[in-house]
Amino acid sequence: MAAKNPSERKIKASKAQSQADRTGVGIERARDMQSEADLLDAKKHNQ
Repeated sequence: MAAKNPSERKIKASKAQSQADRTGVGIERARDMQSEADLLDAKKHNQ
C-alpha cells in the first residue's frame, strides 16, 4: 500500500477543523475547508 501524502490544502483544513473542535470557533469555515479539500482530492485522483 502506498503511503498517503495529503495536499497542503488538506493539511490546513485538518488543522482548522481541529482548532474548531477544540474552541468551538470557526466550525462552519473549517467544515467548508474540509469539503473543498475533499472535492479537489477526488477530482485529482479521478482524472
